[in-house]
Amino acid sequence: MEDLSSEGPNAGAASAPARRLVRHLEDGLIGQAVLVERLVICLLTGGHVLIEGPPGLAKTRSVRRLADAVEGSFARVQCTPDLMPSDVTGTQIWRRETGRMEFLPGPVFHSLLLVDEINRAPPKVQSALLEAMAEGQVTSGGTARPVPEPFMVVATQNPLEQEGTFPLPEAQLDRFLFHVLLGLPDGATELAILDLVEGELRAPEGARIPRLGLADLAAMKREVAQVHLSPALRQYIVALVMATRQADHGLSVTERLRHAVSPRGTLSLAAAARARAWLHGRSYAVPEDVQALAPDVLCHRMAPSWRALAAGETSRAIMAEILAAVAPL
Repeated sequence: MEDLSSEGPNAGAASAPARRLVRHLEDGLIGQAVLVERLVICLLTGGHVLIEGPPGLAKTRSVRRLADAVEGSFARVQCTPDLMPSDVTGTQIWRRETGRMEFLPGPVFHSLLLVDEINRAPPKVQSALLEAMAEGQVTSGGTARPVPEPFMVVATQNPLEQEGTFPLPEAQLDRFLFHVLLGLPDGATELAILDLVEGELRAPEGARIPRLGLADLAAMKREVAQVHLSPALRQYIVALVMATRQADHGLSVTERLRHAVSPRGTLSLAAAARARAWLHGRSYAVPEDVQALAPDVLCHRMAPSWRALAAGETSRAIMAEILAAVAPL
């Protein structure tokens, strides 16, 4: 991921703590530059991310490394079919010594929450996360309790062994800013991973970087919000989304989609493009920011029709067609 860790002339927009955070994540996540970028963008925009890939691709490691580098509390939930909503959100307990009911917060009341193998959690647990992700609060016993600020959910999904799993409902998927797909590394990357882990075994206590403070993070978010989106780039973002709803630019994909991207997809792509531009040292976003992020931002917000799925088409393939047909203004 070029420019993010450099001190070159284009690195002025991203602050030194942000570049230090990116370097820290990339140093411990060999070959996962895209995942690092998506995690940092979510941190800067207040979004959530769903990571999907086979076991052993450092999904959990990436979140733990992020938790070590950013101020705030961290919790992990390992999803299983017998998980209850109260195991995530918390529950009311009776305190005999006080004679009163007291709320015992669950892991959702942490700044960074890792929800491991979310597709193994039953629908009630998945929906319990929806209020926290969408509204920033949890309602229990008739009382709404805010989650910490900042609050970020990183969920992982294992595409293997689909027996006993519960596919995420579309409304839940829409709450994730990114859906990142991870693949297996090539031979050179695999060797670099082996060298990294061997080095950690010999010297487990590596140098620790200063944790990114919440005040610094808040300042970064304000800077990201000021990144300029030109009218032409805004129209380009809208054109990509509208291509999922109506025939245009010599392309029609509507008959291959059960539902198109909603306005939340437009807003999410604009926010993510701002953050990516800022990370790459620019005070303005460019079409390359939109094109790089569009598959991970939009594809999980659109659903291919059953006929398209039977023909072997995926939302990623359809988005590739849209990106090829819709040109920036």
